[in-house]
Parts: sequence; structure tokens; C-alpha cells
Amino acid sequence: DIGLEPCAHSESGEMGFNVVLGGYMSIKRVAHSIEGDMWVPAQVQPVVDVSEAILRIFRDEGARGDRQKARLMWLIEEKGVEAFRDQVAAEAEAYGRGTVVQRAQPKPTGDFTRRELLGVHAQPQPGLSRVGVHVPAGRLSVAECRAIADLADAYSAGEIRATVEQNIILPNVADAEVPKLLAEPALNGGRLSVDPGNIVGHTVSCTGSQFCGLAMVETKANAEAVAKLLDERLVTPRPLRIHWTGCPNSCGQVQAADIGIMGGPAKKFDPESGKNKAVPGCNIFLGGTIGENAHLSLEPAVKGVPLEHDILVPKLEELIIEHFGGTPRPAPSAGAGGLLAKVKALFRRD
Repeated sequence: DIGLEPCAHSESGEMGFNVVLGGYMSIKRVAHSIEGDMWVPAQVQPVVDVSEAILRIFRDEGARGDRQKARLMWLIEEKGVEAFRDQVAAEAEAYGRGTVVQRAQPKPTGDFTRRELLGVHAQPQPGLSRVGVHVPAGRLSVAECRAIADLADAYSAGEIRATVEQNIILPNVADAEVPKLLAEPALNGGRLSVDPGNIVGHTVSCTGSQFCGLAMVETKANAEAVAKLLDERLVTPRPLRIHWTGCPNSCGQVQAADIGIMGGPAKKFDPESGKNKAVPGCNIFLGGTIGENAHLSLEPAVKGVPLEHDILVPKLEELIIEHFGGTPRPAPSAGAGGLLAKVKALFRRD
């Protein structure tokens, strides 16, 4: 509903944010965010003020009679972008905290390459690195939470950052401590890892039917298991973003993924009765993108696929090979590995 895109001021060079508005996913509608024609400096108070102004206006004037329209985009469309922008600016400036909402600034014209968040990457500060740790399907046990907390205490001064991909980052790790961190038992042999690969490492899942009454299927366990099976069978030339969501509300944002898997009805032939019977299934979306040239995949490419792994996994294999350059994984060799090779592979510089 509210997005802040980093952008330097065209005249002063000061870093700030262009404000985008109204993006959301639901059963009724899936909408791109739109330009709000607002810019504020990259400081806490101006960001708080403009966000507070938007929320107050939405609270007072947003739709309440229709739950499906109780989102910011509907109010913006009702008012018009320019009128809404002026109202937000006036509201934020009326707080008397020194915030001035300026017009949106021109976006950078150069190409932007999205940075990898998993693995070891040098920070701008000399001698420090950030270490991205993969959390499969975004699900943590109590023991895993404690293990991450212990790693943070030992290596990142107790600081942990969460990513939108449901993983974590340990920032400000001393370069000299990186090999020791990578050798920690918590990151080896269990679910947590630093180098999970292009498929396992970029799988995202909503809560699923285990804990959500709206979900039509279980997502977390299936997402983790299917990702492992695909990783055992295929190699992809780049990170492959696979998102799972249990229902059309799309909390897992399947429309923005390379491959989106949405819970839905499916049928499977039952040999005993000789009829097709309803089973847990999914619809598969293809080709969503994020970033500068974002694209939402609004219609499923394949419908009614049973969730049983012996049916779903081969279908996904086929799609990955056809659309994303996947190739069969070579048989494992008897070559030597070890921690040193792992450290060299992970300890790379951006």
C-alpha cells in the first residue's frame, strides 16, 4: 500500500524516497503500485510523517462498507492521484514537525542489478561482511530461533535483519570471523544454511492451511519438500523465485514470482471408483518479475495440478526446463570438498 523507493534529489543530490502507493493482492483484484508524485528525505521523521498522513486519510475516508474495497488503491482512484497527493502533503506538513513533501524526483536511468542477499558479501565498511542465512520456507523452530540468536550474539553484535524472502542477514561480521561462522554447527547439517542454491534458496511460502483458515492447501511443508526435490534434479542458471500461496488472497505473492503456486481445486483419477475425485491441488503462474521493469503474472499458465509430489514435481521440472533454462543435474562426482572450498565459494565480493 505504501512503498518507498530510494532516489537522490535531482538538484541537491540528497538521498531520499519517492513514494509509490496502492499496490496489493487479493481475491478481488491484483494491482501494481502507482507513482504518488511525492519525495521526502531519507530521514526518520519525514518518512513517519508522510506515512502517518496517508494512514490517517485512509482511516477517515477509506471504504468500510465493502471489505474487498477496503484498500488504499480504491481511495486513490476515487480522489485522483493529484488530489490525494496534495491532501497527503498538506496533512504531513500540518503536523508542524518540519517535513516538506516535494514532488517526485527523476528515477536513475542506469541499469540496476538486484543484489544477492544469501551468502557472504563485503560491506562498504572495510573489514566487515554481511552473511545471509537461508530459512527454508520462512519457518523456524524454537531451537533454530535460539541458534540464530546465539550466532548473532557471537558474530554480529546481536543484530539480525529479516528479508522479504523470509531469510535473515547477520550484518557487520568481521572478515576474520567469517570462516568460523561458516563452520558453526547451526549452519551445517540442519535446515539453516548459507549457500542453499538457486532453487531451495529462493522459495517463499505463505502460512498455509496448518495455521491459516483461509488457505486451501498446506504450503510450508510442501514448499520445502518440493524445492529439495527440484534441486536434486535440476540446475538453473540463476536464482529461481518460487512462491507458494494457499489461496487467491496471495499472501505469498505468486503473481510476482518466476513460478507461483496457488492452492486450488484439482481432480485425480481414482482407479477404485473409476471416477475423477477432488484432491488438494494448485494453479501455476509463470513469469512474474520484480524490480525496475516489474510485471505481474495475472493468469495461471497451468490449472488444476494435484499437489502430490509425483505429479507436481515432474510438471515443475518441465516448466523450469522450458521457461527458465533448467538442465538436469549431473550425477555427483567423487571430487574433494571440505570447508576450505566452501569458504572460497561463499566469501565473494560484490
